Amino acid sequence: MQQMTVRALADWLADGERAKPVLLDVREAREWEFCHIEGARHMPMHSVPGRLGELDRSADIVCICHHGGRSAQVAMFLRQQGYAKVHNLAGGVDAWACEIDPAMPRY
Repeated sequence: MQQMTVRALADWLADGERAKPVLLDVREAREWEFCHIEGARHMPMHSVPGRLGELDRSADIVCICHHGGRSAQVAMFLRQQGYAKVHNLAGGVDAWACEIDPAMPRY
């Protein structure tokens, strides 16, 4: 698992040359509804083991949560399951709101 800064993710998403990663938001539904990164896919942490078949093993996956702790656990789990290109968003949506999208609500 690799750590990724919010600036590196924003640059990647803005790059028209690179394939976009799967943005996997592992927060709970109430958190997701409050705010999320545009284009992210919601899959609460507890549901990931039962939904592995929904994730492409060859895709770049960026795991996202509030501050980066839960997403790091999911990223490590995915690596153990054979997903090779897994990244954890350091600082999570809170860092995204602070550094990239100040209009995003924070909690």
